[in-house]
Amino acid sequence: MIKVTVNSQVHSLAPGTTVDSLLTHLKLQGKRIAVEMNGEIVPKGQHASTELSDGAVLEIVVAVGGG
Repeated sequence: MIKVTVNSQVHSLAPGTTVDSLLTHLKLQGKRIAVEMNGEIVPKGQHASTELSDGAVLEIVVAVGGG
């Protein structure tokens, strides 16, 4: 298992987990979000191919409509 921190919460995940898999696990798939991993934005087109590493720190921001 690897441990990653998402929005200040530690999660244990299987090795090889991708950003896309993490979003599905967190029930965020299909929502308008921005993902930052270790200080770098992960473009949406790279979510399926970007694997998480042990100790990675992610910030996930969900876009909220309104005004």
